[in-house]
Amino acid sequence: MEKVLFENPAGIRMRPLNKTRIQKSLREGYMFSQLEDSENCYFFSALAGASKVEKIFREFAGYFPDEAFLILECYQHGSKQNAAQPATFYSPYIPVEDLLCDLTPFFPRLIHDGFVGFGIANNRFGLELFYSEDKILTCFTGNHIRYMDLMGRHNIPFEPLLCYPDEFTHDHLSLIALSKESLPSPLEPLNDVDLDSQKFCSDLIDLFEMYPVDESLSFFLSKKEQDQIEDILTGKPLYKGLAKEDFGDLMLDWNIFVEECAQGFEGGLWEYRQNLKCRDLIQYVIESVPLPLAEKILNVIEDSDHKFYEQLLDRRKGLDLPEDIYFQAKPFWYEGVISRQSINLRRDLIKSGWYQPAI
Repeated sequence: MEKVLFENPAGIRMRPLNKTRIQKSLREGYMFSQLEDSENCYFFSALAGASKVEKIFREFAGYFPDEAFLILECYQHGSKQNAAQPATFYSPYIPVEDLLCDLTPFFPRLIHDGFVGFGIANNRFGLELFYSEDKILTCFTGNHIRYMDLMGRHNIPFEPLLCYPDEFTHDHLSLIALSKESLPSPLEPLNDVDLDSQKFCSDLIDLFEMYPVDESLSFFLSKKEQDQIEDILTGKPLYKGLAKEDFGDLMLDWNIFVEECAQGFEGGLWEYRQNLKCRDLIQYVIESVPLPLAEKILNVIEDSDHKFYEQLLDRRKGLDLPEDIYFQAKPFWYEGVISRQSINLRRDLIKSGWYQPAI
């Protein structure tokens, strides 16, 4: 297969130093390797010309059965995030056709802006494609032959010694920093407001009802691992109704609850206990799956568990444990209660006898 020079997006500008070396080195290609912690799962990285990215994205989207969620990485002014790191957002699961239709007018801006990354994923089926702000395509999949065929159809060769733009001195540019003459043709009709990533990323977040995700919760479960978890939950009557849910979503739900507690939980005792049941389910899976997968899940929720443990008061006392499940490990999440309690939660705890009202 003939090697093709890399057509870089407008938002990545290579410095003129060693220009000849850059031109010789930056060529389209892909490489892949098997993931160490996921059996029969592969990680791909690829350098593809800007004009090919949307086509690859759309073809890859055809591999999803019905639904997928959108991933967005962008920088937000005035946010609490580290200014040197982009914030990550996920959408809920959306029918793939609807997702692609709504995303169509945004594709050129997402591809060419030097401060934006985006992707599509379905955790339940072990599929993810992401186009980073460094303009590198990455993919997680259990079917490496299919992805190799996809690369071949776009004339992107296997290249074990692939070079990336970040190996050379370069600049990241926002679209509004570019002159009209240097904008790709699909972007020429847009004004500066529509070209501003702060604006169009905000529009995407609103359009797809996206929510922020802690960077520490970046993980990948293969389809085989998800199938193992589904079989285990199906065999437990208490959890059978949740067996087909995306287990990754359940881990994200636990993290969201922990963050809510850190800000001040607004619900009452019933709502609080319902959220603890999410951690019960995760623990049941941890104690039921093979050790490598159990350790992988524990690593994903480690930070959330630590944050929750640090918020607990009165650990000498504990909430009643569920009667329909037994844990091998001590369920720390039932020890004590969180410190930042709503009026409703504190009132319910008093009614339950947790606190003795002052006389």
